[in-house]
Amino acid sequence: MAPLTTGAIQAILREFSQQRAGRGRYVSGGGGFTYTGASGGVISDYPDGGTNYRAHIFTSSGTFTVTDPAITSVQYLVVAGGGGGGDGPGPGGGGGGAGGLRTNLPGVTNADGSMTAPSYSVSPGSYTVTVGAGGAQNVNGSDSEFYPTPVSYPSTQRIRAVGGGTGGQFSPGPPSSVGQAGGSGGGGGAVPSSTTQPGGTGNTADLNHPIRQGYNGGTGLHIPGVYVGMGGGGGAGGGGYNSSASSGGAGGQGVQVFIAGPPADPQPVGAPGPGGGTGWFAGGGGGGGGASGPFPGGGPGGPYAGAGNGGSGGGSPATTSATQSTGSGGGGQGHSVRSGSSFGGSGVVVVRYTLPASTGTAKATGGAISYYGGKTIHTFTSSGTFTAPGTFSEPQVEYFIVGGGGGGANAPAPGAGGGGGGGGYKTATIPLVGPFAAPVTVGAGGGRNTNGVDSVFAAPSPQTAGGGGYGGPRPSAGNPAPLGSGGGGGSGANGGTGGPQGTNGGNGDVGNGVAGGGGGGGQIGQAANGTSPGVGGYGGYGVQAPPTFRNPSSAPGPNGGGIGDDGTYGATPTGASPQPGSYWFAAGGGGGGQNNAGTYSGGRGGSGGGGKGGSYPGATPIDGQNGLTNTGGGGGGMGNTAPAIGGTGGSGIVLIAYPS
Repeated sequence: MAPLTTGAIQAILREFSQQRAGRGRYVSGGGGFTYTGASGGVISDYPDGGTNYRAHIFTSSGTFTVTDPAITSVQYLVVAGGGGGGDGPGPGGGGGGAGGLRTNLPGVTNADGSMTAPSYSVSPGSYTVTVGAGGAQNVNGSDSEFYPTPVSYPSTQRIRAVGGGTGGQFSPGPPSSVGQAGGSGGGGGAVPSSTTQPGGTGNTADLNHPIRQGYNGGTGLHIPGVYVGMGGGGGAGGGGYNSSASSGGAGGQGVQVFIAGPPADPQPVGAPGPGGGTGWFAGGGGGGGGASGPFPGGGPGGPYAGAGNGGSGGGSPATTSATQSTGSGGGGQGHSVRSGSSFGGSGVVVVRYTLPASTGTAKATGGAISYYGGKTIHTFTSSGTFTAPGTFSEPQVEYFIVGGGGGGANAPAPGAGGGGGGGGYKTATIPLVGPFAAPVTVGAGGGRNTNGVDSVFAAPSPQTAGGGGYGGPRPSAGNPAPLGSGGGGGSGANGGTGGPQGTNGGNGDVGNGVAGGGGGGGQIGQAANGTSPGVGGYGGYGVQAPPTFRNPSSAPGPNGGGIGDDGTYGATPTGASPQPGSYWFAAGGGGGGQNNAGTYSGGRGGSGGGGKGGSYPGATPIDGQNGLTNTGGGGGGMGNTAPAIGGTGGSGIVLIAYPS
């Protein structure tokens, strides 16, 4: 037997050291070691200042599981959902406040100074991750949390960020004219007189975590015959701005947090900021502008972090929603013009810890980078750029692309709505040679009564997965999808036609005076029709990602199954085949129910992130649930009648892999 070389001896010692510590297995010649000491979310492995880190990125709720006792502490970012923009009977409204932001990462600051909380200890076990949804118009964002399971509250181990407050409206008087309190407060609306209307209070009290998580919204003011302007929503970095004679107030500044990737590279989560920087979160939405006077402009979102812009009184520019997974506030509506949607951005939770060694070196940049099965995987949960140098030459680059899911039906008329169709998907293996900078577009989920947006990997020619069609409100048919799956039909109407990357939506039903909406189409399972008496059809189930992307430690998709009656994932849609395992995408949303006898009759979402349909048990309408973020799942249809609303579609995702 030949004597061992120095390199071979070092490799054996490294492998022994890793196995003894329970921290992975050294892979000789692979440029790194395999590590499975924790799981959950989307993994991002990277070096920073001589230290190797692993971040787990959660854009939707899940579980962070620690199995390695050597992981004794973590750094975290917890951002709540942003508040929706105000949309009053005038209409017009203040900007939505940003979701609260909490972190123990050093160097993060707001207008008061350091935001860094104390260190956070962990041990083997499960940690609950709750990612708050962004608020719709006139609705606060939802809280985000991170804590060991089980744990009481208050506890130093339970990290809670509070949802952003919605903006005030243009209305005859309080309380709807004032901004609502939240992690950051919503911007003030206005009243017919010349009285100022205050913004909502930020930094909702949390005795367990005294460090400020957000700021107040700005004030709005209407001077009859001169102008009307709404206040900007507060941000995690600073307060929202007051309206002025020139426009609605700007939103408060967000906060930059480098926790998910190397500071020198574009961050895999967050939004652009000043000077082209990335990794910004929790900016306040801009206030709506006036219809009278020479200054009708809406306030800018702000000023960074993907916040929504306020709409102008003339309708141009239109109000915009905040970017998903940023926790930023939605823009306020322009006075007298319903100029667009104004949803707050959903929140995000990121947990990171140190690794004992590098897990690999990527040949390209972009997205969250991980290593599994001899492959380097780039996961894009938001739009970015896949950039490769001239040395990049790979004959087999595999991709998996999912478009945004269609929105669930929403209408003031009585009657159950159809579920949104799942986004289309495309997967293939292609050769790529550098240098290039290929844009990656992650399609947004559709708002209520809106199709999902296409996802595109432009390498070098565009590779596209289409958005899903929206569900039809009663008595309208589900909307067709050029590429993805069709939306479910409203009660009494047909489902929408699916494209080549999807299936048709289910039909709505009429019978015995009540009706159920059809489920949205999925990928490999046809949606169900609505049935009598008033039961929504389940959404069609989706498709599982190719084996290349099924890293047990990094799961961007939910478990197989739809969203159950209790709101959890993993339930099998009634009448559909069970879909075991994880990594499911592009399911249809459930149709809304119209049963008013107390039965929760909304259809379940399909396997792969579809939202459950709303219902009408007794006198309380229940909203359709949103499709799961980054799955392309369709939103659930509204139940029976207003004030019930349909769910939004889940955003898409782009996964790219090549040999390490």
